[in-house]
Amino acid sequence: MRGGAQSQLMRCEDEGYYVVKFQNNPQGPRILVNELLGTRLAARLGLPTPAAAVVEVQASLIEHTEDLVMQLGRHSARCRAGQQFGSRYPGSPAQTVAYDFLPDEQLREVANLADFCGVLVFDKWTCNTNGRQAIFFRARGEPRYQAQMIDHGFCFNAGEWNFPDAPLRGLYARHRVYESVRGMESFEPWLARLEEKMTESVLEQAASEIPPEWYDFQLDALEQLLEQLLRRRQRVRELIRAAWKSSAQPFPHWT
Repeated sequence: MRGGAQSQLMRCEDEGYYVVKFQNNPQGPRILVNELLGTRLAARLGLPTPAAAVVEVQASLIEHTEDLVMQLGRHSARCRAGQQFGSRYPGSPAQTVAYDFLPDEQLREVANLADFCGVLVFDKWTCNTNGRQAIFFRARGEPRYQAQMIDHGFCFNAGEWNFPDAPLRGLYARHRVYESVRGMESFEPWLARLEEKMTESVLEQAASEIPPEWYDFQLDALEQLLEQLLRRRQRVRELIRAAWKSSAQPFPHWT
């Protein structure tokens, strides 16, 4: 798969297809933490995200699969066996095509376009230092595309686990998805869930699913990350206003 983490599309025991990120990917093992924690929290906010799983990849499979390697500069290394992060592909690749780009007219007709407002709430909260990534696909029998929010690896500033906020961070590159925004009320359903329902126990439950080797058994660092997330819930409105007032003007119809 494309991207800096050099993911692999793999079929798993449940017959589902998953985009798998390995522990020894070039971006570091904390990327897997960010992916699993981010996916779980985004789903709790009611956002459309792929199902996520911890995927066990055995050494025998890696040894007998030529493509399961990481390109590390001038060198390569076998993918590391063990527990990896998996993001469920929407169906079978032979039957369902997922796009990361749609022409403008098709983009405006995406059935859940308003969810880009919701995922901006999420990305501001988690300080996603990458642009928002999404895929678009049509479920069988459905006339309109659905958007799914993917790739949370650069939440919490990737492997740094800090929050260098900036007005343009987390925005989707094509601002047409924000044409429905008229003010802060356009973000309210997700803001309310964030402020009222993303409690300490919710964060702890999500974090409990993370294999400790992904964060090098540094539990203190993970706990500090969760504490910062709890404190940041009340900052998101301010961060959205900063994006609105930025020179990029992502919300042209905000009144």
